[in-house]
Amino acid sequence: MNYIVFDLEWNQSPDGKKYSDSRLPFEIIEIGAVKMNEQKQITDSFQRLIKPQVYNWIHDSIHEVIHVDYKDLMEGIPFPQAVEEFLQWCGPEYCFFTWGNQDVMELQRNMKYYELLQLIPGPVTYYDVQKLFAFRYEENRERRALEFAIDQLGIRKKQEFHRALADAYYTACVLQKIEEDFIFSNPSLDVYQNPKTRKEEIHISSPGFSRYVSREFGSREKVMKDREVTSTRCPVCGKAAKRKIRWFMNNSKVYYSVSCCQEHGYVEGKIRIRKTEEELYFAVKKLKMVGETQAEEVREKRDALRSKRNSRKQKFS
Repeated sequence: MNYIVFDLEWNQSPDGKKYSDSRLPFEIIEIGAVKMNEQKQITDSFQRLIKPQVYNWIHDSIHEVIHVDYKDLMEGIPFPQAVEEFLQWCGPEYCFFTWGNQDVMELQRNMKYYELLQLIPGPVTYYDVQKLFAFRYEENRERRALEFAIDQLGIRKKQEFHRALADAYYTACVLQKIEEDFIFSNPSLDVYQNPKTRKEEIHISSPGFSRYVSREFGSREKVMKDREVTSTRCPVCGKAAKRKIRWFMNNSKVYYSVSCCQEHGYVEGKIRIRKTEEELYFAVKKLKMVGETQAEEVREKRDALRSKRNSRKQKFS
């Protein structure tokens, strides 16, 4: 199994969002990666500059960060060629590692634009090293910049940041400082390629935690009327947990609940509703074991929302 630590640099419409292509708001202009073996030793590297096809100039804010000239990009190769070379370089068995949760999704979105999405079956399980660093080294699990992590771990800086290969290398260096058992007990799931049917729905369980990704629905309301979406089972034993706090909406996308398993205690539920590019909706539900204090925090959040809504009603009555 190859560990593929990769980073992407991308461009966007230089004339602003109004002139952005909705199918490709971020066009990948560089792929950088390092390959590691199962002992987390770096064995190879990969780097490609990509010739833009959608945006004909580099956005000012992008240019300030990555310092790539447009004339250099014009000497790059087309994205389809770059991504096919990248996946071939990855080898027959690999898993992805990235800094943050956006690169895997943007890679797939660019592949979809060029009708190459079938080369990466989804949904894609990967490992977010930024999240792993936060879990391992940050008391409040705060997400940090890559350079912060490098400084925190005392890793020597050999290259400038904000180029794809350099950032992939630094991410690999951070990964080397995180214990293997810790890494593989905290996978991430990218749902850009979301389930389309009930048969394709995803159920993932780990100690004290479970995740479910639903099929597509025509509206948000239909999502929350589905019994499987709103069910709450204990992540430990799998039995139905009795609802203590019914699902309530904190904002337009996230719902919370608290249930109780007689044997294992409180279960906090969180449902995030996602919208697809085809204007359909699906749910990502997370259930995790929590203590009484965390359960009470959810109750206080619900009560605060109720109080706020009642105040608004009184104000306009």
